[in-house]
Amino acid sequence: MKTQIKTTIESIIQEVGQIYHLQTNFLLESISGLEEENQREQALHFALNQISLEEPNWTYVAAQMYLHKLYQDAAKVRGYEAKKKYGSFYSLVDHLAEIGIYEQNLLQSYSKEEIEELESIIDPQKDHLFQYIGLFLLADRYLAKDYQGTIYELPQERFMIISMFLMMNEDKEKRISYIKEAYWALSHLHMTVATPTLANAGKRVGQLSSCFIDTVDDSLDGIYLNNWDVARLSKDGGGLGLYYGKVRALGSDIKKFKGNSSGIVPWIRQINNTAVSVDQLGQRQGAIAVYLDIFHKDIMNGFLDLKTNNGDERRKAHDIFTGVSIPDLFMETLEEKDESGRSIGEWHTFCPHQVKQMMGWKDENGTSLGLEDFYDENDEKYFTEKYMEAVHHPLLPRKTYRAMDIMTRIMVSQLETGTPYMFYRDEVNRQNPNKHVFGKGRTAIFCSNLCTEIAQNMSATTIVKEYKDDEGNIVIVRKPGDFVVCNLSSINLPSAFRLNVLPRLIKIQMRMLDNAIDLNSLSVGQADATNKKYRAVGLGTFGWHHLLALEGIYWESEDAVTFADELYEDIAFYTIQSSMEIAKEKGAYQCFKGSQWQTGEYFKQKNYTSERWMKLQKDVSGYGVRNGWMMAIAPNSSTAKIGGSTDGIDPLYAVEYAEEKKNFKFKVTAPDLNHNTYNYYRKTRHFLDQHWSIKQNAARQRHIDQGISFNLYVHHTIKAKELLNLHLEAWKQGLKTTYYIRSTSQGELVECEACHS
Repeated sequence: MKTQIKTTIESIIQEVGQIYHLQTNFLLESISGLEEENQREQALHFALNQISLEEPNWTYVAAQMYLHKLYQDAAKVRGYEAKKKYGSFYSLVDHLAEIGIYEQNLLQSYSKEEIEELESIIDPQKDHLFQYIGLFLLADRYLAKDYQGTIYELPQERFMIISMFLMMNEDKEKRISYIKEAYWALSHLHMTVATPTLANAGKRVGQLSSCFIDTVDDSLDGIYLNNWDVARLSKDGGGLGLYYGKVRALGSDIKKFKGNSSGIVPWIRQINNTAVSVDQLGQRQGAIAVYLDIFHKDIMNGFLDLKTNNGDERRKAHDIFTGVSIPDLFMETLEEKDESGRSIGEWHTFCPHQVKQMMGWKDENGTSLGLEDFYDENDEKYFTEKYMEAVHHPLLPRKTYRAMDIMTRIMVSQLETGTPYMFYRDEVNRQNPNKHVFGKGRTAIFCSNLCTEIAQNMSATTIVKEYKDDEGNIVIVRKPGDFVVCNLSSINLPSAFRLNVLPRLIKIQMRMLDNAIDLNSLSVGQADATNKKYRAVGLGTFGWHHLLALEGIYWESEDAVTFADELYEDIAFYTIQSSMEIAKEKGAYQCFKGSQWQTGEYFKQKNYTSERWMKLQKDVSGYGVRNGWMMAIAPNSSTAKIGGSTDGIDPLYAVEYAEEKKNFKFKVTAPDLNHNTYNYYRKTRHFLDQHWSIKQNAARQRHIDQGISFNLYVHHTIKAKELLNLHLEAWKQGLKTTYYIRSTSQGELVECEACHS
């Protein structure tokens, strides 16, 4: 039997040659003689073991074998001949809607004739674009299954269902053409939708957004209601970013009783318990990041040690992720030195509750404000002035540290755990196109999300009143805050750029993203309201290192920096143009008036002065834009593999490595690996000069209105001064955030997969 398998496989390989993207059926025909299930499994195992630097194309052989299995299994369960590959699409929709897997409105919105027309454009040949790992992940995690876990959908049907669902509410005269465009984009692997959209679009259960960000109010009701909201969104598959900077510190007063507050750590431990106990659609535990300001009194009193392995376990929260919100003033203080070069800058930390009590700062409505409510503009130092007022107040309690001691604690935690993330709050708020909603110098964005690429206006939800209605029900009335929602999708750069389809692709991609906002079903009301208020989306990219290799550009080069600048300017142009065109058709988002989109300030800040940009600026001012924020680059790990490319904007992990998760382990090689691309892949993550990565990302960030999931890769032997210099350069270059510090001493960091769009 082994001889038969080996002979069959060798004959397949002889036909495959060095072709990467197979466009014929010969592989399926070649293995059709292996009727026994165990023989097919052994043949697949044999093919997977052959994947190597010398023979990377074995991944396509393995993919075709696995595809053959999917065809046979689907044919068996759906009752058609396997040689047809794909059965009746209408029958699939009808059956899965009947048993409650698909949304009933798929059948209510589309006629049988329309569904059969769409079936006619489903192209099984596009299945040959998948590498093995991409096809396996798509089948394992995303294709529709029945309640027993039996796969019913095939890959092209998933793409068609997503396209149908996202275009459901479009004008009936145009929506078939929109569906065909969306299917073109997905089936060619020019793009991917976010993990929740890929998994849930068209299905009865689940929502479409990747993650959410909330501001926790400084009250018992606010803390516990936030935890309730977190549980509901985590249950639906969303990752969470939480801002705890308004919650009072350890030892602060409660109802004027001194020293009663237990600080933020016990509340974060409660959030940690929620993350563990309320999983994401039964697939993985909840994923939550908690952010705190570096001027909060609890920053050195437990927060920076939440995930480390030393200290009191009763004050740990190992299952959440941490982020630190940092003003420019702190980074400047780090650079204060004496004559010997020793860092001497002092940094003061305060309880936000005590600041509000004693400083007397109020907004136009009489609401008390804290330090966290101000940021520094380029010329007007709102935060710095308020901070210095607090420092010089003789009665305001504070804890004072050498700034470098705080930074050292941050870096020690980063090398051990990968976190905290860095959130440069002044730069984020300076670049916010919707700062007009909160007013001049007022912080609108307090933190980012779980993967550090989202930056949108935030505010806490509060309880207005509680009363008993006529039927005796207890009614709690909550005033909704801005509860941020992340709607993500990403361009497959090597595919879309090299085939010159970016303008066409982004046009349909932005329509898909915008439609997801109205079609989404969110269990938290204020999140749904914010989603529709700003209509924010995050169009991103993956495959950067793959594209550099194909273009013959080395990572550590000025050419890579220049290429990033030029490419992402084009992407920004097409994205804003597409949003403007949708606004022309459907109307601008609610808060467009007074925004930097309307005033043109956004374009001036970016120094967009060419003829095409000036025309677009005029069109945007006249017609508006559909989306308050438009671009964000997510990590894109899982879906980048489905697209057959490299993760996000990250350098390659290794030219050849073993991909391992709970239910699989197999070898993977760099995409499009050959004697030409090898040299551009050869220097991988931990061996590249990270200063070049920062320069690339700074060039890219100039064109992205939100943030970027940007990792720094370092050796565990890195000196503190070297890591500090990386952080200082990232801040000076205008980066808004940095994600993980990935050290060679860490094991694999467990991430949320929601943002892997």
